[in-house]
Amino acid sequence: MARILVIDDEESIRNTLQEILEYEKYSVDLSEDGEQGLELVKKNDYNVILCDIKMPKMDGIDVLERVTRLQPDTPVIMISGHGNIDTAVESIKKGAYDFIEKPLDLNRLLITIKNAQDKSTLVEETKRLKQKVSKNFQMVGSSASLTQVRQMVERVGPTEARVLITGENGTGKELVARQLHEMSQRKSSSFIEVNCAAIPSELIESELFGHEKGAFTSANKQRKGKFEQANGGTLFLDEIGDMSLSAQSKVLRALQENKITRVGGDKDIDVNVRIVAATNKNMDKEIEANRFREDLYHRISVILINVPPLRERIEDIPELASFFTEQICDEYKIKPVKITEDAIEELQKLQWTGNIREFRNVIERLIILSNEQITGKDVKSFAHPLSTTKKQ
Repeated sequence: MARILVIDDEESIRNTLQEILEYEKYSVDLSEDGEQGLELVKKNDYNVILCDIKMPKMDGIDVLERVTRLQPDTPVIMISGHGNIDTAVESIKKGAYDFIEKPLDLNRLLITIKNAQDKSTLVEETKRLKQKVSKNFQMVGSSASLTQVRQMVERVGPTEARVLITGENGTGKELVARQLHEMSQRKSSSFIEVNCAAIPSELIESELFGHEKGAFTSANKQRKGKFEQANGGTLFLDEIGDMSLSAQSKVLRALQENKITRVGGDKDIDVNVRIVAATNKNMDKEIEANRFREDLYHRISVILINVPPLRERIEDIPELASFFTEQICDEYKIKPVKITEDAIEELQKLQWTGNIREFRNVIERLIILSNEQITGKDVKSFAHPLSTTKKQ
């Protein structure tokens, strides 16, 4: 049941609103002045707050400012019998969800409360989803090599420096990129990912810079590219070593001038993005073979972060196994499966050529094919053939 707080110095207004809102199946708390209302806000979580403007002890605008600090996501609807355009505008500027004049139009009030409640629910759902996404992109492990990566991310994240992340496939380069974004001043803006290896060379420029209608045969309408979509946020160029030389030259220009031009267009568009790139290639060899521009490499590699392969941090396997087991069991909505010590020992013997990506798949397979617990025998039976080569 949604909970509403009514702050108004007129007893008749409070009682009328309580009667109407409780009839509409809302839970209602009442306050006769701003100070009492703030005490209730400190103690309780509300879905919507109704607040009068002209009150003794504390003005409603002051109450609004303090409420937005205490419960920033709670919609506040201001009500007043002395309202005018200036008052309404000031209320909205200070963070009010809406402004309604007395005498109250009850139909409008109920609709406004419903809309405000929907907004409050949406904000909470967004928070939960962000927390879930954030949990899915944790860097799990306490090894010295991963700790070094984590420390580098913490130091570099808050800056605007461009970062090149290197490492084998499946080591978790995207996790590092996302952590850099979450620790930056851009975290409230978009994190846009482009897999340069997955997009055909003839389409990569359209993907990055967008295109105008009629730019090529299938361009039926104007389309914004990833640079524009990431404006104000972070653009993650995954597997940048596979990008065509033509696209590389345009990316270089975008980084030099902070401008892009859509395919088929002639208008410069200002963009403000932070570039984080990743590759599994040896960039020195790519530059030597004239497959990657050296000037672009220097532009994107202000900071270099190398993510170690799993075989070089096997001490993280117990933590990773626990993390993925909990995550996968939660996804499957089954009770957690125990992993025995001998199973961990067997997992630590494997080479993990596919790194963390392969490790998670194996854990999922073991959860499905094992019984109540995962044993060393299960690991020997069900681990992927590519992982069965013993460490030398």
